[in-house]
Order: sequence, then C-alpha cells, then structure tokens
Amino acid sequence: MPAESVASPVTAPEDQRSRTVRRVVTVLALAAVLPALYLPGLVHDFFDLKIYMRAMDWWASGHPLYDYVQPDRVQGELYFTYPPFSALLLRPFGVLPLGLTIVIFTALTCVAVVVTTRWLVTPVIARHGLHRRYALTVAVLLVFAVESTRETITFGQINMLLVVLILADLLFAVPQARRWAGVGVGLATALKLFPGIFIVYLLVTRRWRAAVVASVTAAAATLLAGAVAPRDSWRFWTHELWATDRVGRTDYTGNQSLFGLLSRIDAPQEPNRLLWLVLVVAILGYGLWRAARAAGSGDWLTGLTLTGLVGGLVSPITWTHHIYWFIPAVVVLVDAALDADPETPAGARRRRRLLTLATGTGLVIVYGVVSFYDWGVAPARTDNPWEFLLRNAYVLLALLLLVLLPVRRERSREREPVHAAGRQHQ
Repeated sequence: MPAESVASPVTAPEDQRSRTVRRVVTVLALAAVLPALYLPGLVHDFFDLKIYMRAMDWWASGHPLYDYVQPDRVQGELYFTYPPFSALLLRPFGVLPLGLTIVIFTALTCVAVVVTTRWLVTPVIARHGLHRRYALTVAVLLVFAVESTRETITFGQINMLLVVLILADLLFAVPQARRWAGVGVGLATALKLFPGIFIVYLLVTRRWRAAVVASVTAAAATLLAGAVAPRDSWRFWTHELWATDRVGRTDYTGNQSLFGLLSRIDAPQEPNRLLWLVLVVAILGYGLWRAARAAGSGDWLTGLTLTGLVGGLVSPITWTHHIYWFIPAVVVLVDAALDADPETPAGARRRRRLLTLATGTGLVIVYGVVSFYDWGVAPARTDNPWEFLLRNAYVLLALLLLVLLPVRRERSREREPVHAAGRQHQ
C-alpha cells in the first residue's frame, strides 16, 4: 500500500500526458484525412440539389412539377422524383440564391451528423466509461468520412434530415411510449417513401399506436400537398411513382440494392423479377423477424438498424447516399464487443470476432463503392470476382450484417460499471 501511494503521483501525470498526446494525434490525423476523402465527391457539385431548385423554379413559373426535364450526358434525362410533400417544403428555397441554399443544406446536414452521432454513441460511452469528448470527436469525424455522408453532402441530398426524424422517433419517442411517437417516421415517409419500411417495423414490433400515428401523419402530409397542388399530386401517385425509368438505370454501380445486384449480373438484359420478388419476401421476413426480436429484447438500436438494412436491400433503387444504416451497425458491433468479457476464452473470441466485423464494415463504408470507382457506369457482365465484390460491396455487406449483427442483452446494455465515472474523464 505505501509503495502504491508513492508511485501513483509520479506515474499518473505521465500516463495522462501520454493519453492526451495519443488522442490529439488521432483527432488531427482523422481531420487531416477528411479533405482528401471529399475530393472525388466534389465533382458532384451539389448536383441533386441544383435539380431540385431548377424544378422549383419551373414549378413556380406555372409549369406542371413532374414535367421538369433536365438533359444529362450519362442518364439522358433527369426529372424531379420526390413526392409532392417534399416539393412543398423545398418550394421556399427556390426564392433564395442558389449559393445560400447550398450553404443552408450543407450546414443542416453537418448539424444532423453531429446530433445523430451523439445520440448513437453517448450510451456506449456511458456504459463503458469512455472519455466522452474524445470518443464523440472521433465518432463524428469517422461518420463524416463515411461515403454515404460524403455523397449526401456533395450531392446536396436530404437524407440526414430524414435520419434525424427516424432516430428521434425510434430511439426515444417509441421506446418511451410518448404521445407523439410515430410522427417522425410518418413525416420522413411523406418526404421520401423509403422510410415507410419503419412503419412496417412498428407493426411487427406491435407498437400499434405509433404505427397508426405514423400512417396518419404520412397521410395528412400527403393530403396537405394534395390540397396545395392537386394535379401534381394526382399525377405523382397514379403515374410517376410507378415510372422507375425516371430515377436512372437500375444496373448503375450507384444502385446498391438487391435489384441493382441482379441487374448487374444480367446486364444488359432485365433481371428475373420473379427471382427478385422471392428474395425480397425472404429478406423482408427474416430481417424484420430479427428486428422484432431485437426490439422485444429492448435493443431498439439493433432493431431499427436491421430494418434500415432491409429497406436498402428490398428497394428497387438504393443509391449509395441512402445507406446510412451501416453507421449504427458499427456502433452496435463495437458496443457488443466491449461488453464481451476478455478474461474468458469465449468472451475474448467474441470480442475479436465483433471488432473484426466492425473494423471491416468501417473500412468498406469509408472506402466506399463509387467515390473512388465510378457512379453512373452501367458495367458489362464480368467474371472478375474482385470487380463483382467492389461493385456490390454494400449489398453483400448488408446481407452479412442481416445475419451477424448481434442483439445486445438488456441487462448488459443497461448496466453502468462501478468505475465508469472514474474512467470517463481520463
């Protein structure tokens, strides 16, 4: 005891300085790498946002919204494809200078990245006694490095704003049975349809009231848009929604859905739609079954992550900027790995396995599928296995995670180690 009390004051400051140096070096290294990662995406030049704003100008001039056509050297013609409720919210931005609109959308996306990352990692920090400021900073920088974030920012997309609505609903409102639970998912669905998979998730988890609220919210937002723009709304829901040729070729590398994979295998022919439907039913059944089991165990993050991965797989079109759901998957994997007991052989093996999967997932989503390869190329069929893996990396990774993503036990996720408070500020 005396020797311990004498040694501690001498070694503790050195250890503290060493830890601080390592943390600063890590943060600086990540921050230095980010600009290089964004360079390939700069060619997008807020391409999608510019289409939205030109479509708003066209609409404001009295033309039918879905008649807007923009010539494109890759796809031939480009259109406004979002539901009328999205157009209703985008319309006010049409009166602003384009540069100001770009700044606003970029700032909102950056704020959304910081807020959602904090929501995801703060519980992990508390449970495992990690250094809060350092862990949050590293996590935010890593999320900014992920390809889906880079593509969202450089295209001028709205995906992160939808993520805010979904996570606020499914991480907080629904588990706590708040009265407004379901509103976020409903609004997100009215804006971009893809989040409708989370209404199905609410149904399979038997959150009946939240599912009804989400459905009513989506319907009310859609009816509001219908009241403001009845002809455009009627046209979208009766025709444009089903015209898949308006969103681009399905065999483009940027389409990382199951249908995109099958399209690339069968290109230039159309894929077998019966086979696709059979696979969709199987993935929906298995993925939502696992998601419901996770939610039933109190693991809402794993449940919604599995649902997001299912949605990306079964949607006919899933562009790379749509696939946010690998990020919470990494958080789940790291949390489950840290929860494994490294002092036992089984716990050590589980920790290594989960950390390897988390690291591999992180490397894939940071390197990406299109940022350093191509986006709109519709490839000829290839027998090169490496090219097949590169062009379909997100589809294959989503299928893998659908099976291997762990469901964390309630008692292990809720516990806070006795010494966490002491370690948290180191």
